[in-house]
Amino acid sequence: MGNKKIRLSLAFYDLIIFSLVAFALFWCYKGSSYLSRNGFLYQFVLALVLVFSTRFVGKIYRQIWRYGGIQCYIRLLICDAISGILYLFIERLLPFPHIPFIQLVAFCSMNCLGSLAIRMLYRYAYKFGGADNKIGRFLRFCIRIVAGKRVRTEQISDTQKIKIAIIGAGNVGISLADELLNNKKALYVPRCFIDTNKDKIGREIRGLYVYSEDEVTLEILQDHQIQEVVFAVPEMEVEKRYKLYDYYQKAGFGLKIYDFPSMDTPNKKRQLRPFGVEDLLFRKQIKVVDDKTAAYYKDKTILITGGGGSIGSELCRQVAAMEPKKLIIVDIYENCAYEIQQSLISKYGKNLNLFVEIVSITNKKGLARVFEAHHPDIVINAAAHKHVPLMEHNCIEAVENNVFGCMNVIELCEEYGASRFMMVSTDKAVNPTNVMGATKRMCEMIMQAYSTRGKVKCSATRFGNVLGSAGSVIPLFKSQIAAGGPITLTDRRIIRYFMTIPEASQLVLESGSMANNGEIFVLDMGKPVKIYDLAMNMINLSGVQGIQIIETGLRPGEKLYEELLVKKDELEKTENDLIFVEKENPVTMEELQEKLAYLHEATSKLDDNGVREALRKVVPTFIKPEEVNVKV
Repeated sequence: MGNKKIRLSLAFYDLIIFSLVAFALFWCYKGSSYLSRNGFLYQFVLALVLVFSTRFVGKIYRQIWRYGGIQCYIRLLICDAISGILYLFIERLLPFPHIPFIQLVAFCSMNCLGSLAIRMLYRYAYKFGGADNKIGRFLRFCIRIVAGKRVRTEQISDTQKIKIAIIGAGNVGISLADELLNNKKALYVPRCFIDTNKDKIGREIRGLYVYSEDEVTLEILQDHQIQEVVFAVPEMEVEKRYKLYDYYQKAGFGLKIYDFPSMDTPNKKRQLRPFGVEDLLFRKQIKVVDDKTAAYYKDKTILITGGGGSIGSELCRQVAAMEPKKLIIVDIYENCAYEIQQSLISKYGKNLNLFVEIVSITNKKGLARVFEAHHPDIVINAAAHKHVPLMEHNCIEAVENNVFGCMNVIELCEEYGASRFMMVSTDKAVNPTNVMGATKRMCEMIMQAYSTRGKVKCSATRFGNVLGSAGSVIPLFKSQIAAGGPITLTDRRIIRYFMTIPEASQLVLESGSMANNGEIFVLDMGKPVKIYDLAMNMINLSGVQGIQIIETGLRPGEKLYEELLVKKDELEKTENDLIFVEKENPVTMEELQEKLAYLHEATSKLDDNGVREALRKVVPTFIKPEEVNVKV
């Protein structure tokens, strides 16, 4: 009933505008033609019927103009344009006094303009009628008279809100300003923009002045009572972002960023959130997967081992978005597998043909049952033990799981006719100085050997440390800072490459789709990061004083820097500028069998030290960490 009353009220005010315009142009205006009383009535009734019938057919009065966007105004323009065209033709056909064409167009335009004007004034009154001042009270009075509704004063006045300057007057910055200006309960109110675009500097957007990044001064910001500065330029280079962050932080302003959740996949809503270390110290996340890659995985049965882990679960999310025929998650740890299962069910429901199989890749018979049940087209082996110090003290388990587990998976791919095998590798496999890296290098050799004799196409992907993964140094540093320190660092000279979980997962999928056979793919990971500098920057970002950094000494098997390629001179480009390939001569199957037999014999003796020495013999590049670290 209330909505009907509002619609009728709006139609009534449109009728008033219509009548005033018709009276002014048809009766008062004494142009080239003069209408008698009957002629005026004829024109008035004809125009009235046409204008309001097209508006009712176009459902103009069913729209909620308080929230109306540009589409609402376009619909009104189209309806009035149609009624104007009909009016032009019908008026010429009927046997009563005609009016000049220019007068008819003027009437239609003035009537449409009046209708648009009252709707804009209505929105303006609602938008600013909540202010607790004279203008707000006047606008609330107008709404109460016109619409018969009361508008509450805003719960948080501008004096109570946090005043912000927005860096970036592009689409992202403007959308943030719109969101804050239209939300009366928002805790923030924008006062100005800061930008580098010369076409925008010195002008106003949404009533906010755009200052030049080079010319805006602290005095100007203080005049605007700015309390916080918000970064709304997602593509800003990391170096520049850090420089601006440091400048405004030292000036005493609070700092926020308007972007997607830190190091998350960009399918969630942007948030106004505090800066994270990932936003300031690492490059912007790179999107690797393209439409061609997505089409490769569509309608295929895909099996992912280690599907509950950090990389594996993200692989599952990426693949699920590509509309596979079937997705099989294989993991030994049921809790993680359950979490990714529920996440995918929540997002895709019955649209995703999803299966979860709890089995270890070391259990070949159990794994064979999974292959028999699903017959996967593509197999991605992400299951592995990855913790370097733990694997140094559990050499037998590292070999059993990483090496023989990988062997089980690739043999079953051959046996059950999978077309593609992809292996998740690591930069620690390059000239390895630890057991974990050596086992991964052995897996690469297995993959390359099978690429020479089997039907399945094989590839491996190699990347560095993954931000946000289990065992990542950043969560450790954060927890140590939150506890008041100290930060523990094995050696201040350590250098590492970093990438995000989505980047790492996309690299696997992109490279796997372009593989011919036997390649090891590497992503351009940008600049390496010195872990000591990372720790210092995290302390500075936290604002906590007195945090110490303590060196604990290198752990067993740890080296000061990681490499991505075995032979850099053999680096080849691919069709993707971010992906490179290193393809060396594979070992023969005979050599591989000898290596595996040697490892089998070593593990059967249940001696970790013996297994470590066996790894040194079967992986020629496996060297002691001191041999590498002494060069740094």
